[in-house]
Amino acid sequence: MLRFTLCAFVSFVVLASSHAAELPTSTPDAEGLSAEKLAEVGKIMNKQIDEHKIAGGIVLIAKNGKLVFQEPYGVMDLETKKPIAPDTIFRIYSMSKAITSAAALILHDEGKLDLDAPVSKYLPEFAELQVFDGDNVRPVEREMTVKQLFTHTSGIVYGAPGGSPTESLFEVTDALDFNSDLELMTKKLGQIPLPFEPGTKWQYGAGIDVLGRVVEVASGQPLDEFFEERIFKPLGITDTGFYVPEDKRERFATNYYADGKGRMIIKDDPQRSGYLHKPGLLSGGGGLVGTASDYMRFLMMIAGDGEFHGQRILKPETVELMRTDQVPKLAGWVKFGEEERTGVGYGLGFSVTTEAHKSNAHAKKNEYGWGGAASTHYWLSPDDDLIVVTMEQRVPYSPETEEKLKPVIYGAVEE
Repeated sequence: MLRFTLCAFVSFVVLASSHAAELPTSTPDAEGLSAEKLAEVGKIMNKQIDEHKIAGGIVLIAKNGKLVFQEPYGVMDLETKKPIAPDTIFRIYSMSKAITSAAALILHDEGKLDLDAPVSKYLPEFAELQVFDGDNVRPVEREMTVKQLFTHTSGIVYGAPGGSPTESLFEVTDALDFNSDLELMTKKLGQIPLPFEPGTKWQYGAGIDVLGRVVEVASGQPLDEFFEERIFKPLGITDTGFYVPEDKRERFATNYYADGKGRMIIKDDPQRSGYLHKPGLLSGGGGLVGTASDYMRFLMMIAGDGEFHGQRILKPETVELMRTDQVPKLAGWVKFGEEERTGVGYGLGFSVTTEAHKSNAHAKKNEYGWGGAASTHYWLSPDDDLIVVTMEQRVPYSPETEEKLKPVIYGAVEE
């Protein structure tokens, strides 16, 4: 078998950022991964670049709690040709959700947040929620709970022009206006009738943004300050936040619209981006930017049952709530439009694979993870002690990188 030679490993060592260098590191061979099979990762990523599907990206793999693979590919901007690097900053969008979930669970561990309590205990504007019943509106029969905010079963959805009455009202009121704030957001959402009774269906939405406001109320701190004090500093996360500071702008990647026909059009220019300034609304559901190595630190804490480098963030039993399905059978599986992802549930922070299915063909049982709107993705396989983080910047969301890399990376796991 081809061994992982110095030449193959050199880019990992030379390109490692100061943050990644502080992570525990090893080689694929030493941790039971085939370096020969992992060579396919670069072929897949470079082909995506050659076909103008992505400008560039980065793949990080950890095995047995050690970083064994970190490879950047392509460029962060097609015009300047500046290469992707380990410290490139990406828009991580919905990968923010797991961090917000962890923040709320810190408060749960401290007895400051009751998962089974009604949301109205913390946000009085949710005390008199209504629900659509056909063309009519009536009061809800069951109160929305904090736990339902985590699992996307609360009835709080996202806006969509021409969507359901709830989605249309969400859109027209601009509930997630980044120039407002979390308090105004929840006051708006408290007035919009829900599409279904809380706890009865699964629909992806802004529940974790509301959870971010719950964190503020329960902790008495703004969400960004809570993140920094209770998660980022203890874990050594230095490049993740709700905006890109001026001294880090040169590391901020361009976000592209890929039309599938070989054209890549700038979606968000990093020199003119709204992410260059702190927003009014701190979106815990999708507002963070950060590096792949920062996110790997967070996931190593999760894989470590709530602890990383001697820093205890969460109790082990609380982390277990994050990575096991918490959705009641009544609400069904994870669903997007008409596509029901049979075998995919949702924990208090991550989607969770409970059984194999064609909609999730390459996933393993007990695998958990999620992604972001710019086609970023991550997954963890506890049975393999494996963590994978992939970053790129293309919209609309595409699972292509995940779907192509997953069988290769799993195939590299040596029995």
